[in-house]
Amino acid sequence: MKIKTKDLVAMAFLTAILLGGQVVMGFLPNIEIVSFLIIMYTLFYKKRVFYIIYVFALLEGLIYGFGIWWFMYLYVWSILAIAVLIMRKNQSLIVWCILSGVFGLCFGALCSIPYFISGGWAAGFGYWVTGIPFDIAHCAGNAVVMFVLYKPILAVLKRMTGERPLWETAKLKEKPVVS
Repeated sequence: MKIKTKDLVAMAFLTAILLGGQVVMGFLPNIEIVSFLIIMYTLFYKKRVFYIIYVFALLEGLIYGFGIWWFMYLYVWSILAIAVLIMRKNQSLIVWCILSGVFGLCFGALCSIPYFISGGWAAGFGYWVTGIPFDIAHCAGNAVVMFVLYKPILAVLKRMTGERPLWETAKLKEKPVVS
């Protein structure tokens, strides 16, 4: 997959925004902008979003340390990007709000996997269950952030990239029905 210099610079800038948004909102319990931005970035950068995700995870590790929590950043954001790629033809704000909210609700369960592996069933289950109130806040926060920021950021990314989001490119690739 070749990356143009313009795209590389743009993706570095978007990674910085992702990291900055995470750090600035870090004081809020599971209210974050990372999920929203990864969804939006995936709509425009498609599979190239994985570069953004893994550089973001690396930077998180450099800032906060490479603890057991860090391993989940390597897969949890990728799962979200894959879900967006699967749903690429969708353009409904409500569907994106639901996806973002469901991801927030599942975040704790997804993040508990390293604890299941390293500490056994009790550690993983305990980690997940004690975080359920935060997952509920994460769900609501993600849905609200998506609802409020979707249209303005969609417009900014269209102007910035000069590209169409995934659902528009998917429609262009479909063969017309001849009757």
